[in-house]
Amino acid sequence: MDSHIRFALHLSGDDRGTDIPSEDDVATLVGRAAPLWLHLSADHPDTAQWVAEHLAYLAPPVREALLEPETRPRALWTGSGLLVILHGININEGEDPEDMVPIRLWLDEHRVVSLATSRLSAIRRIAENVRAGSGPQTPSALLAALVRDVTDRIESHAGDLEDRVDALESRTIADPRDEIRKDVADQRLELTELRRYIQPQRDAVGAIVHIAPEILAAEDRAALLEQHDQLMRVAEQLEAQRERLQTLRDELGSAQAERLNRNLYVVSVISSVFLPLGFLTGLMGANLGGIPGSESSVGFWAFTLVLMLIGAGVLVVLRIARIL
Repeated sequence: MDSHIRFALHLSGDDRGTDIPSEDDVATLVGRAAPLWLHLSADHPDTAQWVAEHLAYLAPPVREALLEPETRPRALWTGSGLLVILHGININEGEDPEDMVPIRLWLDEHRVVSLATSRLSAIRRIAENVRAGSGPQTPSALLAALVRDVTDRIESHAGDLEDRVDALESRTIADPRDEIRKDVADQRLELTELRRYIQPQRDAVGAIVHIAPEILAAEDRAALLEQHDQLMRVAEQLEAQRERLQTLRDELGSAQAERLNRNLYVVSVISSVFLPLGFLTGLMGANLGGIPGSESSVGFWAFTLVLMLIGAGVLVVLRIARIL
């Protein structure tokens, strides 16, 4: 089978869980009322042409949405089927988890067509369950299983992010060093990327329940409602993390400002002490006749003692004024 077709499986019937062996069989069955699941590579050069030829019964906007390289989570009921676009955590090696992988689906009462640019563990696990005979047998059950798997991964990743925020918070309280600012900034960027998809995905899952009752079984509808609630909790959790990171950022900024003010305070005190001393040494160091003590053998030591007394006097004055 060509590489643009990742796999095609019978969902139910006598052939339940078996792979459809050839592209010709896939092309024939996908146009009929056959209970199957077809998964395509969204970025393969042959996919667009295959979709145009063998999924011509889909409206052009639907075909375009299935092949669109840049997507956001959404759900659209066309009257004959449901278009769903979701995003899953990217766990591929060398990739950042927040660079979420889009999953595009078309499903009606008989078939599911899915497309993804990267290999997703959720797709692989559900396909293995279908082959083992324990997976979903209907398109709506497959959708519910996919949403559940993707949402569980998102919640798990959000929990990892929260643990990292807790660690940053502990480090900031213990020793608010400037090095932590970079970690906080990186965490904020990762959180921003994740929040970019979670809120529209929450809305998309909620919309599915209301716009496509014709193809959803009661248990699948209940499962999707639970996933919608789970996504709401994740969205609230991410919002709380964003506020905590903002608080940490403010705390680090305050600590930095406090250190700067303390250093400026020390410099100001030193300047206050040495300002009169500098004035006197400059005055007495003028290369002019008549400088007091210039002819005395103890003039230098007397002048030094005077400077020390003046410095001590300035410190006493600063202490009395509660500047020190």
